[in-house]
Amino acid sequence: MSQLPPATPLPWYIKLTFILAMLSLVVFGMVVAKSVLIPLFFAVFFAVLLSPLCGRLEDWHVPRVLSALLSLFLGIGLVVVTGIFMYTQIVGLAADAGLVEERLRSLLEDFEDLAGEYVDLDMSAFISTIPQNVISYVTDNVESLSRGVLSAASTLTGVFIIPVYVVLFLLFRDFLKEFMIRAFSNGDEARMQRLIDKVKSVVQNYILGMLIVICILAVLNSTMLWVLGVRHALFFGVFAAMLNIIPFVGPLLGSILPILYALLTMDSLLIPLLVLLGFYVIQLFESNLFTPSIVGRQVSLNPLVTLIAIFVGAQIWGLVGMILFIPASAVLKVIFDEFDSLKPYGFLLGKADLRHKKGKSKLALKVQDMSERISDKASEMISSNKAESEKESAQPSKQKTDSVS
Repeated sequence: MSQLPPATPLPWYIKLTFILAMLSLVVFGMVVAKSVLIPLFFAVFFAVLLSPLCGRLEDWHVPRVLSALLSLFLGIGLVVVTGIFMYTQIVGLAADAGLVEERLRSLLEDFEDLAGEYVDLDMSAFISTIPQNVISYVTDNVESLSRGVLSAASTLTGVFIIPVYVVLFLLFRDFLKEFMIRAFSNGDEARMQRLIDKVKSVVQNYILGMLIVICILAVLNSTMLWVLGVRHALFFGVFAAMLNIIPFVGPLLGSILPILYALLTMDSLLIPLLVLLGFYVIQLFESNLFTPSIVGRQVSLNPLVTLIAIFVGAQIWGLVGMILFIPASAVLKVIFDEFDSLKPYGFLLGKADLRHKKGKSKLALKVQDMSERISDKASEMISSNKAESEKESAQPSKQKTDSVS
């Protein structure tokens, strides 16, 4: 019987072509099926976050269906309370529209006088046409605005379907876990079990950690704005903290609104500069101390990959993609780290040590070293507490065995 000739390895450009074709199909599928995938992604993240609470209720002999519903109602209650708070703050901010309009008109008149002194141009005609140009722009873009309204309507429909998905995921979480082990373990069930636990831990650490960081930033931002005398400091502080869920881009957008408001409503130009400085200092501590210590290093991605994930998510799913692609990239890093052939890609997604680079400021290095010491200390405390609890749980079983013998 003649032996088959050994398979010839494919050239690199053919492999690259296959990889690019696969990525193109994946991106195309994500764009086409985004109305289905986005609610599923949100439901998975929320279900993973609520699963410990649901499990605790089940340990108290609460039926699984009732545990899932109670966990869901608690999550919805927190979202509703946050929405009511933001609505009341926006209503209070809208009351200052007249003051902002008057201040803006005054600044435009000052700009007109300044331009008239140094440039021989009549700016009054241009300034008076600004409202008319805005109306014309809205009229000419009715079609695109209509598409945006329809997109918002579909997003609202997805919001209503997310709670249904969350309840179903909580009810069938053991069933889905068993399916993952049977389908992808490839004979190594312990390894698949470990991977599922790691992914669950990463998602929980990310979401819960980000909520804690947002609360800390809301307090710091609001206190800083209140000390500087900026009106509606609580709204601006909470709004900037909530946008922090989008790395790099969110803090910048969150700081622009209070800076502009301080510029338009306050007479001194020093206040907007102090607001900018305050946001910079708070963001420095957030990126080097709060997030690494609270969210955890295992969730940390390097800034290059984070920016790429943000912009790719924005191109595929818009604002929702900018939010979802960060935890999705963290999950991919955990999966890559579990398999030897994919570990280089996990290394690429992870944090890079830039401690010895000349561009790193001394303050950033000190804050980073402080965060590393705090994180290491917290890990040691968690490990010691876990060991003590396991030791205490093992003692009753040992005593029971001795009594039986």
